[in-house]
Amino acid sequence: MRIRNRLQAAFFLLAFGLSLVAPAQELPAPVAVALNRAQIPTAAAGVFVQEAGGGPALVALNESQPFNPASTMKLVTSNAALEILGPAYVWKTQAYAEGRMDGDVLHGDLIIKGSGDPKLVLESLWMFLRRLRAAGIREIRGNLVLDRTVFAEVAHDAAQFDGDPLRPYNVGPDGLLLNYKSLSFRFAPDEARGAVSVTVDPPLAAYPLYAPVLSGGDCGDWRLRLNAAIDSNSARFNGAYAASCGVRFWHVHPHLMSHTQYFDLAFRRFWADLGGTLKGLTAPGILPPTARLVAEWDSATLSEIIRDINKFSNNVMARQLLLTLAAQVTKQPASTARGADIVRSWLANKAIEAPELVIENGSGLSRIERIAPRTMGRMLSAAFLSPNMPEFMASLPLVGHDGTMRSRLTTQTVAGKAHIKTGFLNDVRAIAGYVLAASGRRYVVVFMINHANALHGNEAQDALLQWVYERG
Repeated sequence: MRIRNRLQAAFFLLAFGLSLVAPAQELPAPVAVALNRAQIPTAAAGVFVQEAGGGPALVALNESQPFNPASTMKLVTSNAALEILGPAYVWKTQAYAEGRMDGDVLHGDLIIKGSGDPKLVLESLWMFLRRLRAAGIREIRGNLVLDRTVFAEVAHDAAQFDGDPLRPYNVGPDGLLLNYKSLSFRFAPDEARGAVSVTVDPPLAAYPLYAPVLSGGDCGDWRLRLNAAIDSNSARFNGAYAASCGVRFWHVHPHLMSHTQYFDLAFRRFWADLGGTLKGLTAPGILPPTARLVAEWDSATLSEIIRDINKFSNNVMARQLLLTLAAQVTKQPASTARGADIVRSWLANKAIEAPELVIENGSGLSRIERIAPRTMGRMLSAAFLSPNMPEFMASLPLVGHDGTMRSRLTTQTVAGKAHIKTGFLNDVRAIAGYVLAASGRRYVVVFMINHANALHGNEAQDALLQWVYERG
């Protein structure tokens, strides 16, 4: 009798335990219901859930099929870079002098050599130029030469992806990328004067701004009403700006301005503010072997850089990172094709075969990039066992708290217990990362949706994260 009772109790516990775990290939009920509500067929979804570090899949659906991962592709690029370059890797921006010094006057050219720094922002430029002034240079009688040859020169069409070249996410990579090559316009109505005040950040040398007229009425689509014409010579706002809009900011990619022109306008303004003068022109070129190093600026470390890439899904920074991988490994001017080959080799060395993998730029801002949920999951599982795991995991948005997940699942128990990267395009919704379950086990979670109704897929993805937290 005692043996029979014990066997019955053991059977009940086993059955209860199995009821908490969805068999692989079968979606948890809350997830299936949410997909059905969104009118997304299961054939359009790929799911892979596995305990971090390996083991059988907890949930798997279409896990070997290639999906467009949108910005979750940044996890592949950043993880590869973290392991290949190391978390302490930094980019160096260097200034060289070619010519004779006479006091604080350089009778020759100043050459700035870039290394592809993804985050050479305005504060960095200002500190870099202060070092240049401290080196004893005030007046440059020659030219400003920009050596951007760390990356191969490739034409970039900012309108190719979505026909909206003014969007900052459409900025192309550059060996001497400055401030993400973006402009931030501030519009403020002054009803007392009957005018609109317009300023731009960064401040640019000899770059006039022509304000729109002040109008009444609703704010509405205020950007369209500005009738903007932004090029390398000026920014003209030929339309109107409603007083009801109040103070507004517009972040823009000045796509009609080249990287060289952008750097020139910012450099001249900052250099003048520091008391310096530049007599010559600004042009791309190559560092001559006879030039001498006069100043240098180190970027933030790679472990810090990938936090910006993954938490805030910065596309141009991810592009820069893939090209940096190519430059550092091949020691040749970098191309995205070389960067993609390096990532494939890196995965193969981990025994992760990925014949379906397509990398166009490494950022996920692509119609053709592809990866299977299982490939992404296996990579994340391997990353969990890596010595760089703390740096990598910390770069992902914390659910309900920061980055692109700050507004999701804020009232659920999984909030604060999962590090999840998001990705979205018009027909794509994707999540990938880690969930620390209530059991104390940590799980890899990948969920990709490629469908016309993907916009409504967040509910299903959130349901999976909560389910893994509760049942994992």
